[in-house]
Amino acid sequence: MPDAEDVRRIALSLPDTTEKIAWSMPTFRVAGKMFATLPEEETSLAVRCPKEERDELVLAEPEKFWIAVHEAQFAWVRARLAALEGEDELRDILADSWRQAAPPRLLDAHPGLGLPAGD
Repeated sequence: MPDAEDVRRIALSLPDTTEKIAWSMPTFRVAGKMFATLPEEETSLAVRCPKEERDELVLAEPEKFWIAVHEAQFAWVRARLAALEGEDELRDILADSWRQAAPPRLLDAHPGLGLPAGD
């Protein structure tokens, strides 16, 4: 089961990522743009996710994903760390969120990062 240190290690391994405390919690940013946070005693993470995909995730796996009330109008989803299937799933979630926040220069430099195998 991944934990907060796994989130931190994987997030900081992504290109041009930094950690910054905001709203009393760790946040992870690519080129200054936030793509992940570790809220609530660091037992979950919040990541960028297009609203359509977010709603599908929550319906398909409600034990794993949910939408925080104060984030409902934004394209973010929460994931329970204890419900993730391991580091590979955590890495995929973080890399996908990273891609949504990364500037074009980084996307061009890392074209396969965060994409499902075969894309």
